[in-house]
Amino acid sequence: MDEERTPARASGLLALAEAHHARAVRPLGSHQVAGHAVKAYAIEAPGRAVTEQDAHAALRIAADHLAMAQLRGSLGLSVVLLHAGGDGDYVLVHTWIEGYMSDLAVFTGPAGDIGALRPGRTGLAPCVWEAAVLAHERDAFSRRVLDGEGDMEARLAAWRADVLAGEVR
Repeated sequence: MDEERTPARASGLLALAEAHHARAVRPLGSHQVAGHAVKAYAIEAPGRAVTEQDAHAALRIAADHLAMAQLRGSLGLSVVLLHAGGDGDYVLVHTWIEGYMSDLAVFTGPAGDIGALRPGRTGLAPCVWEAAVLAHERDAFSRRVLDGEGDMEARLAAWRADVLAGEVR
C-alpha cells in the first residue's frame, strides 16, 4: 500500500497551525449540582471573558443534564467547562460513569448569549483547548480518586483541589 507523505488537507492543517494560540483557563470552583460533585472551569478566547452570571447559567445547563445522569451510569463526579470561544459559546458536561467510562454532552450557541445554548450536533467533540482541560481532569480522576489514598471523602477532597489554571494550547 502506498503511503502518502502529506495529508490531503495539509493546507487546512497549516491554516490551523498558523492561527493556533493559547487560551486562558481558570477554575470556577467546586459545586454540588443535581446530586453530583462538579468542578467548573472557564476557558476564554482572546478578547472574551466568562462572567459570574455566565458561570451560573452554565451550572444551570449542567443541572438539567445531570438530573438524568444516573440513568446513564453516573458515579456522581462531573466537570463542567464554559468556553467563551472565538466563534461562539460552549458548555461541556463531562461525567464519570460506570466501567471506567465517561459521558460527554456539548452545548453550543452564539457568543455572548449563553441562554441560547442548545445541545450540539451528534458527534461533536471537544476542541483542542477543551481537550487539554479534560486531559488534566482525566489524570486528576485517576490520581486522586482511583489511585488515591484514604477514604472516599479524602480522595474527593484531593480531586476537588487538583485544578488546572493558566494557559492551554
